[in-house]
Amino acid sequence: MNPLKNLFADLPENLKDELAETILQASGFRIERIVSRGQHSPDGFWYAQDEHEWIILLKGSAILRFEDHSDNITMTPGNYINIERHRRHRVEWTDPEQETIWLAIHYPVRNRE
Repeated sequence: MNPLKNLFADLPENLKDELAETILQASGFRIERIVSRGQHSPDGFWYAQDEHEWIILLKGSAILRFEDHSDNITMTPGNYINIERHRRHRVEWTDPEQETIWLAIHYPVRNRE
């Protein structure tokens, strides 16, 4: 039997750096729990992954920015977004007063894309 776990448990007291943990991985996809507390992408840095990424914000708040979009996207609990592979994006801000907890699902590109 698999042990019961909780996405909101085992949070570090002092979070110096953003925490990204793989909680499930199988052929073709990976699920991560990401915990932030005031962390954001370094100046001038853009993510541009080789896989698609679907993220949902479970707790806290954050601001995302996409290079090809003029407006920032404010995320609150329950908001989710699909980020296509190679789409340049960054985390502009996460709440410094509480944990921001994300669930990210990374999945591959299908052959016909």
